[in-house]
Amino acid sequence: MGDSSNNVKVLGSWASPFVLRPRIALHLKSVNYEYIEENLLEGKSELLLKSNPVYKKVPVFFHCDNSIPESLIILQYIDEVWSSAAPSILPSDPYERAVSRFWAAYVDDKWFPALKATLAAETEDAKKAALAQVEEGLALLEEEYGKLSKGKPFFGGDQIGYLDIVFGCFLVWIQVIEKFNEVKLIAEDKTPGLFQWADRFCSHVAVKDVLPDVDELAQWGLKLRAKILKAKATLK
Repeated sequence: MGDSSNNVKVLGSWASPFVLRPRIALHLKSVNYEYIEENLLEGKSELLLKSNPVYKKVPVFFHCDNSIPESLIILQYIDEVWSSAAPSILPSDPYERAVSRFWAAYVDDKWFPALKATLAAETEDAKKAALAQVEEGLALLEEEYGKLSKGKPFFGGDQIGYLDIVFGCFLVWIQVIEKFNEVKLIAEDKTPGLFQWADRFCSHVAVKDVLPDVDELAQWGLKLRAKILKAKATLK
């Protein structure tokens, strides 16, 4: 990748979809960076707790001796700092930028908790309810993809943009949930737009090398589920 400045680093976990966001953005902008792996199943490092004391979550982005937490904020920061490097991540049109931010908030605040709930569900009914919410959200995103893409390959148009990265980072986790539940969540007959978009996104040069392996992620997911259920049992 091209030249970068002032020691760019990403602290993250290979299994975290949120960590994929800054990594994809940096690949898009051709910015060199150092990746530091955080083993979340073993606990949280001193570096993580010191650099993100409020949320204590990955990713954390380091640039010019500053640390920046929260993936959506990091994406905007990368786009602004490397504004001269194409492509632009956020839309230039204020309305389109606002719409992209709205759907990004929806994905993180409403849709992703449902996806996570399918992994942590203790009963079959709870799992079915969570899967129904996930599918409802995908139907909404299918409709929005049609509007935002305007017939072009990505939510961002001709190039991967903000909402592509925000939602696309969950695609491998969607495959894991499909594997666990023997369902197809993104399918040609149900979400034809997203089905084609997902293939384009995952095979993009800025994305394919940072996506985790589905089978490895599934194994990690089983360990995460065991940890979540153990924590729930402790609280009872």
